[in-house]
Amino acid sequence: MQQQVLSITQINEYIRGKMDEDRLLLQLAVRGEISNYKMYPSGHHYFTLKDENAALKCVMFKANATRLRFRPENGMKVIAMGRITVYPRDGAYQLYCSAMSMDGIGDLYAAFEQLKAKLAAQGLFAPEHKKPLPPFPGIIGIVTSSAGAAVHDMLRILNKRYPLTRVRLFPVRVQGVEAPGEIAAAIRYANHYQLADLLIVGRGGGSIEDLWAFNDERVAYAIYESRIPIISAVGHEPDVTISDYVADLRAATPSNAAELAVPDQAALLQNMDAAASAMASALSGKLRHARQRLNVLSQSPALSSPTGYMEQRRQSLEHLKTRLIAAENQQIQRKKQRFIGSTAKLDAMSPLKVLTRGYSIVHGDNDAVLRSVHQTAPGHEVRITLSDGSLKAVVSEIKEDTK
Repeated sequence: MQQQVLSITQINEYIRGKMDEDRLLLQLAVRGEISNYKMYPSGHHYFTLKDENAALKCVMFKANATRLRFRPENGMKVIAMGRITVYPRDGAYQLYCSAMSMDGIGDLYAAFEQLKAKLAAQGLFAPEHKKPLPPFPGIIGIVTSSAGAAVHDMLRILNKRYPLTRVRLFPVRVQGVEAPGEIAAAIRYANHYQLADLLIVGRGGGSIEDLWAFNDERVAYAIYESRIPIISAVGHEPDVTISDYVADLRAATPSNAAELAVPDQAALLQNMDAAASAMASALSGKLRHARQRLNVLSQSPALSSPTGYMEQRRQSLEHLKTRLIAAENQQIQRKKQRFIGSTAKLDAMSPLKVLTRGYSIVHGDNDAVLRSVHQTAPGHEVRITLSDGSLKAVVSEIKEDTK
């Protein structure tokens, strides 16, 4: 009897038929941890459910995904309902998920949150510790795998945007047990020898397990202690790691990190052209204004007829000089008259002036002026001051006025 020969399509269709007849596989609930989660523009969700020993590929089409009450994320523990069958084209069986509910958080996600809380409490995420990026880095260091597509994308973008910068690659493993130590060592090596003005640390996308090296506290401390500013570029935009929180700047992807690291040469040239144009316009305006002022000045009397202008100014100066002298003389005369008047008043009040009218001043002991007969006695000498001199006398008699 000749053995029947089947095509791959026939085999896959046969297996699918058998699985579709199995009632257990037609409607079942599966508990597991989400990994490799991706949502495509079509709205379909593709992911893997795993436990400690195995993994199961899953798909949830847009019609069912719109009924979800939460957004699935890597590390979530969920219960997925649906049917398991074979996808004939690939010959691989997968769970076609029709509904999903949360069943807690996976171990890796729990470890991530625990380390995140610890490092946040230590201040590793503090905004004031973030260093500014150099605007025009001379050397950019890239800490990543030399075999990945991410490094080639970054090199292409850096060369296109800013070919003046040099790139120094620090090749490391980016997943596996040895990866965290190599990444941390590369960062410290670059700092110790000052080998770059800016570091990009990262890798391309992957599952939470693939990216786990960037959730290691050794890498976190190396980034925090780096004197060189660091851009974290791990995975795709939805992928968030501890390195993203510690780094001075987080990029959505490695390609985005290259864009953030350097200025755009084309934009710089455009800005320079715009600045040159603005400077030329401003200079032209200043020259035009200066020319207008020069025309006005050239028509002024000082330049059009300097001799006449000087004569006119000289006459004005002489006139001002005459007015100044007259004002000064008037001021002197007013003060002179005021002085004469004050002198006359002072002279009228002088005791010596009174003496010319026949009065005298009598001085007793110690040359004190006598105002009463009780200030002297018979036999005492007195000095009498007259308008033209003084004389000495002796008191022979005191006669007191009895009024």
